[in-house]
Amino acid sequence: MGGSGGWNVPSKTLKELLEEKAKQRQKENDREINDFLQSLLKELNNRDTEQVQKHLNTLKAAIEKEIDGAVDLLFGGSLSKHTYAQGLSDIDMLVRINNTQLANAKPQEVLDYFAKQIKTRLPKTEVKKGDLAVTVKFSSGYEVQLLPSIKTATGYKIAKPGLNEWSNVIKPKKFAEKLTSVNQSNGGKIIPMIKLFKMINDQFPKKAQLSGYHIESLAIEAFKNRQVYPKTVKEALQKFCEHSRTTVLSPIKESTGQSIHVDDYLGGKNSDIRRRISNNIRIIQKKSIMQVQ
Repeated sequence: MGGSGGWNVPSKTLKELLEEKAKQRQKENDREINDFLQSLLKELNNRDTEQVQKHLNTLKAAIEKEIDGAVDLLFGGSLSKHTYAQGLSDIDMLVRINNTQLANAKPQEVLDYFAKQIKTRLPKTEVKKGDLAVTVKFSSGYEVQLLPSIKTATGYKIAKPGLNEWSNVIKPKKFAEKLTSVNQSNGGKIIPMIKLFKMINDQFPKKAQLSGYHIESLAIEAFKNRQVYPKTVKEALQKFCEHSRTTVLSPIKESTGQSIHVDDYLGGKNSDIRRRISNNIRIIQKKSIMQVQ
């Protein structure tokens, strides 16, 4: 048989076509998941700064009312590190008492004074005194934690947990700077990832939740030495889980000087609660939001 015709051999095999289709589907799924994560971030970042400032002004006025001198309120915790998540994070405030008659008082005396003054000023508002801080829960939904502190030349002193004395000098600014550096060197994906993980963490029973500070410390450990930064928040969340499910099993050294470890509340290496949390992180890894089906 003549002619120039012949079999039309496809340029790509069926296997190659299926692989291309799978890759395209993966890209579409990744895009959808990242769009969803970004929409969650908008909700978590929705902080009414005007309302927060109004609450802080009220608390400052209440504390100053019966003492000589003025206190200074400084953002601490998640706000100072930009990991605050609306509805999940407390607003931590360092209350500097250096220039007042409270400067020579014991921590529990200062906390008692804070609680008394705030309850007098806000009788219908929930006020709780703990070892380190007084927590005020406003009807607006915001919770403010007031930590009395004394500023020194090298850092701050706050109350010691379980002891009526001031801590060694802590350096919260140093930790915040470290977290900022890690976030910047990883394409700005780490702070958003921390906020999202806080939201996921909040779904577990209280006893099986990580503290916000612990999550931030794990994030630093997970990303401080990476040569290639995550391209999306989803990828950062995935890498965080891969790293943390193992790292969480052992104590992490505390870098601000407040205590020996970040995670003393979880007990020693391979404790039951550490293994439980590690398993929770493994479950998160397997969730559909974390994987392309």
